[in-house]
Amino acid sequence: MADECGATARGVADLVRIRARHPEAIAEAAARRARRPLLDGTGRLMIVAADHPARGALGVGDRTMAMASRADLLERLCLALSRPGVDGVLATADILDDLLLLGALDHKVVMGSMNRGGLQGSSFELDDRFTGHRPQDIERLGFDAGKLLLRIDYDDPGSLNTLQSTARVIDEMAERRLPVFIEPFLCRRHEDGTLRNDLGAEAVTKSIAIASGLGGSSAYTWLTVPVTENPDDMARVMETSTLPAVLLGGDVGDDQEGAYEKWRAALQLPTLEGLVVGRSLLYPADGDVAAAVDTAVGLL
Repeated sequence: MADECGATARGVADLVRIRARHPEAIAEAAARRARRPLLDGTGRLMIVAADHPARGALGVGDRTMAMASRADLLERLCLALSRPGVDGVLATADILDDLLLLGALDHKVVMGSMNRGGLQGSSFELDDRFTGHRPQDIERLGFDAGKLLLRIDYDDPGSLNTLQSTARVIDEMAERRLPVFIEPFLCRRHEDGTLRNDLGAEAVTKSIAIASGLGGSSAYTWLTVPVTENPDDMARVMETSTLPAVLLGGDVGDDQEGAYEKWRAALQLPTLEGLVVGRSLLYPADGDVAAAVDTAVGLL
């Protein structure tokens, strides 16, 4: 795999040395980063997501620790960001700080991941605290947007805490005129304790309606939505809101081609402005990150 921003050559040791001896270098790199509008001339967004590790979600398919190597993850991210048509990245502070030090974020959309407190598999997974970027951090660092996850289980009171916190963060982002991308799901906890997102048309419709109505202003709110269980339901589901939205790629398993076709059809809908994809592009089954990213870009 080609290394496009020096992540391997420079090495994790160099990043650690800079962090230990010159921590101010991160803020300096953020201050000199060349910025761009959220939407460029194409009017479409292609964002690579890498905020999974902060929730303890390191697995990809049957590879339970696929994202555990930070050097490998950075190499994959640098390669993805170098491909034509890739607009930016969504990640937590630790990863974005590394990418800033590597000089990989110039002329890219940078989205800070805000709530990662709902650790995967925990009893408190739905009380998803805002443990990542705060609105003031995104503003201070000159980043372009924030993203938050909103999972709602009608049987879990933790969801109410997340709903309330989400609404206040939307208000704070709107005060700063910063876009915030909400990724809403209705979900349920199964007998084995695992959470499953409900991708049925009714559930996705309700999640969009709930997310759209949060906060004192929706002026800067975007939605991140999954493909419904039956892809033919997407057109009806997306009639629920006039908020701009991007399509969530998700973990596609072994059926990469089938996922591409579902994404291609959904992206024809008028409210969908782009695509946010993480593990399925960074860790494709055949190992070819560049080809996976290029194919996803081609869908736009």
